[in-house]
Amino acid sequence: MSSDVIMPQMGESIFEGTIIKWLKAPGEKVKRDEPLFEISTDKVDSEIPAPASGILREIRFQEGDTVEINTVVAVIDDGESQQMNPEEKTPQRIEKDIAIDLKGSGNQETKKPRSSPLVKRLAKEEGIDLNEVEGSGLGGRITKADIMNYLSERENIAEVTRPLVQQAQQKVEVPTRVSSKDKIVPMSAMRLNIAEHMVGSKSAAAHVTTVFEVDMTSVVKIKIKETDEFYRSEGVKLSFTPFFVKAVANTLVEYPVMNASIKGNDIIYKKDINIGLAVALTEGLIVPVIFHADQKSLMELARNTTDIANRAREKKLNPQEVQGGTFTITNPGIFGSLFGTPIINQPQVAILCIGAINKRPVVINDAIAIRSMAYLSLTFDHRLIDGSIADGFMSSLKKRLELWEEESD
Repeated sequence: MSSDVIMPQMGESIFEGTIIKWLKAPGEKVKRDEPLFEISTDKVDSEIPAPASGILREIRFQEGDTVEINTVVAVIDDGESQQMNPEEKTPQRIEKDIAIDLKGSGNQETKKPRSSPLVKRLAKEEGIDLNEVEGSGLGGRITKADIMNYLSERENIAEVTRPLVQQAQQKVEVPTRVSSKDKIVPMSAMRLNIAEHMVGSKSAAAHVTTVFEVDMTSVVKIKIKETDEFYRSEGVKLSFTPFFVKAVANTLVEYPVMNASIKGNDIIYKKDINIGLAVALTEGLIVPVIFHADQKSLMELARNTTDIANRAREKKLNPQEVQGGTFTITNPGIFGSLFGTPIINQPQVAILCIGAINKRPVVINDAIAIRSMAYLSLTFDHRLIDGSIADGFMSSLKKRLELWEEESD
């Protein structure tokens, strides 16, 4: 008896995934729930476990292939049956394939074309009525390739068949000389997603950055005081990140416009305060989210930040954990950077960048003192947020950090 391995749906708005790596080869034994392959979506990279134990008999898609959800990507044999030819299906196998197809096709009576958010955005930008586009995807779903083919036929212009990010890059592209010594490798799925997301954000938002210098001495003292106890109770070291998350969350309560988003001509004020933390990976960047950050204590935030950072690096995050963020924090200071001007994580309207915390001499009451100082930079969307609001937010955040007490309000 054999078991189909299907491309899972890794989130409500995700309709396809790219196979990054197969962790088993045909003919190898696999155990149920053992990692079988890695996939990348526009939300998260994940390891997909084997649905059953047995022998991996067939791999139908190779590394680098982008596959629609619910598509059979491999077959696992329990060892008691011979390898089955895909064309020679048992009634049970046929029934399963039909169920998969029906799950993908949805309600056939609806006239509303099925497509992903990316496809809808491309259609809107190009003024395309999706009812005019014939979908080639599962159940008639319109794919990005369908949009590109439609544009090519309509205008017969080669450049519109390239993805949005390639169009933007083409405007500033200069001739590149390649020698025989150079190494050329294709961009990974994660790198392409980051590139498209960043270029799209720069095109959509009016980026402005303000920089504040903050005395972190009080926070440093409390961190040192609590580090040993936290390590004994949790088994991990206490970092500065939860202090910043708590201070930002409390300041967002005071400045709700910083926790908003723009949709057309409307402003959406988010009820929940969900803070995303940029985590650097070897192959790119991912932003897991701490939900309801304003309702958590410092120690809860310390546990949460450590947990999601570790699982992000281990590719153990769930898709829901990288969606729904309302404000983002990035911390290049851990690498020694003094400050930065990051790109806003759409559809948010601001992102905070934390610089390195260093001891240096400062003047306090006409006297020189050694203090732990850091630069914090806020990049905000000037379509919604004026400089006075941004600076007011940063001034309040600065005060919270400089006057920190063990039970910060």
